[in-house]
Order: sequence, then structure tokens, then C-alpha cells
Amino acid sequence: MINNSVFINVVRFLLLVLAQVLIFNKLNFFGYINPMVYVLFLFWYPLKENRATFITLCFLLGLTVDIFSDTLAINAAATATIAYLRPPLMRFVFGVNYEFQSFRLNNATKAQQFTFLALLIVIHHLAFFTLEIFSFVNILLILKKTLVVGTSSIILCLLFSALFSTKKE
Repeated sequence: MINNSVFINVVRFLLLVLAQVLIFNKLNFFGYINPMVYVLFLFWYPLKENRATFITLCFLLGLTVDIFSDTLAINAAATATIAYLRPPLMRFVFGVNYEFQSFRLNNATKAQQFTFLALLIVIHHLAFFTLEIFSFVNILLILKKTLVVGTSSIILCLLFSALFSTKKE
């Protein structure tokens, strides 16, 4: 019998890839804003799982989006970068609370959750657009796209997170 946590993560993986590929890659707000909601997988993934498995899953997530988006492994590189940087980001946002076995993301304050999600998305988008444009001559374009697409991604991820929250109130 399959573990409930594994099943939930597989469903999240598949639904986020489908949502990204079938819906959000087709959106073009103002001609260039395509929100990236698949980053929510990194936010929702359990905290105390095996790190090598997590980085591999995130790489596969990005690669799957790349295959359907025809973006030459840029998503895979950006997603693997964020997967690697997730523990230091969590230590930065949550402090020593992150180290305890009983720590859960749902128990953190809304400000901490927002900060963590925003950092994940901004760093992911910065890596993504740096690799996409691949020229520091266009640093202002990289920053502009990171800010604009990152803001739209944060808004949509917050909406999805509120909609699919597992916390019982």
C-alpha cells in the first residue's frame, strides 16, 4: 500500500505540472507575463524528507515543465537551484524553529509563510530569467521580468495556497 504522503505529493506534482503547462503557459498578461505556479511544489513539499530525493523530484518537475514548454532545461536548473537553497532559506525565515522535529509549515505565522514563498519565487525567477536572457548587459530586463512575473506568481500561488490549504480552522 502506498504511503498517504507519497500519494499526495505525486498528485500535487501532476496537478501543478498540468496547471502550468495547460493553463499558465498559455496566459500572456500584457504580452510577457506568464505566472509560474509549479513552484508551489517546493513550498508544499514536507520539510523533513530526504534532501536528495527532494532535489531530484524538483529537477524532474522543472524538466517536465521544460519538455512541454520547450525551454531547454531552464526550469529544471532554476527549480533544482531553489531545491538546493531551500534549507538555508527556511533557516533564514523560520530561525531555530525549523530545526525541531515538531515544526510544521502550517504552524508558522502567515508573515513567515508569505516571506518563505516570496523568497522561493523571487530567487527561482531570478535564476530562470538570468539563464533565459544570459547576458548581464540586460540586467535591468532580468530584474524587471523577475519583479513583474514574480509578483503575478506570488499572487496566484497565494490564491492557490489559500484555496487548497489543508489546515482546518
